Amino acid sequence: MKKELETIFLKALDQNQEKLFRICSIYSKDDEDAKDLFQEVLVHIWRSMSTFKANSNIGTWMFRIALNVCLRFKYKHTKNQKRFIRLDSVKLTNIGSVENSEVENEKLNSLRKCLKELNEADKAIVALYLECVAYKEISIILGLSENHVAVKIKRIKSKLLNCINKIL
Repeated sequence: MKKELETIFLKALDQNQEKLFRICSIYSKDDEDAKDLFQEVLVHIWRSMSTFKANSNIGTWMFRIALNVCLRFKYKHTKNQKRFIRLDSVKLTNIGSVENSEVENEKLNSLRKCLKELNEADKAIVALYLECVAYKEISIILGLSENHVAVKIKRIKSKLLNCINKIL
């Protein structure tokens, strides 16, 4: 049984490792904290493997654990700090063949600034949305209805667009 769980864990980790690490990066102040948080997430996932029900998607289950661990980490470590989430630590990659001109850099910096202004729930939705997680999976992970997720994403997009337009 343990060997079977280990095989399932390693396969799921291989498929979701990068996404889980990016979620950890959002909730940490630097790369070292992100690595520590990622390790903590993996420990929690491994310890919970025996409770995983195979009738659900393991990736969704892993994201849920990652978000819970990250939120616990944030609340635990922000008692003496004003703010701890740094979305600027997330590297925005694959933005197409657009050259990184000053205008593009200004737009990216504006986006990062606006992302920082979102509340925790909206940041979690954005993180999952940017990982191309389906609305249905986001709804399962966050405990919202699929329609609520769609509405929230539309409102977040609008909020970000308004924020960016004010800056630019």
